[in-house]
Amino acid sequence: MLTNIPVGQRDEGFDVSPDGREAWIANAGDGTISIIDLAAKRVTATLQAEVKSANRLKFTPDGKHVLVSLLGGPDLVVIDAERHKVERKVPVGHGAAGILVQPDGKRAFVACTPDDYVAVIDLSTWTVTGHIQAGGNPDGLAWAVRQ
Repeated sequence: MLTNIPVGQRDEGFDVSPDGREAWIANAGDGTISIIDLAAKRVTATLQAEVKSANRLKFTPDGKHVLVSLLGGPDLVVIDAERHKVERKVPVGHGAAGILVQPDGKRAFVACTPDDYVAVIDLSTWTVTGHIQAGGNPDGLAWAVRQ
């Protein structure tokens, strides 16, 4: 049976925690993050995270951080997943969409749609270490495995 769980305004990006216990939803309209306990099927917290225009949300593989991209802002917002607090903002460009984190947790890749590139972020220093030119309006990102 499906369950409808109301969250904030204009829910956009979401991810499930690595342990499978929670779903975090970025609400672009009101700048909040809704945290859902998946077993209880209810919102257990709403974070005032200042993520208006949020687009995507992604956990790091260790579950310690949540990355939120903002289409209408210059930063990637980094949230401490245990304390439920914004830890830092990483300037990536003029707006960001898709987020992909390496399975080993060392780097994140953020599609910066208005800038036509993908920002490469070192997750140990939280700095942009490079840009991959991607052509017109990059958005979603995914791994492709060569065989």
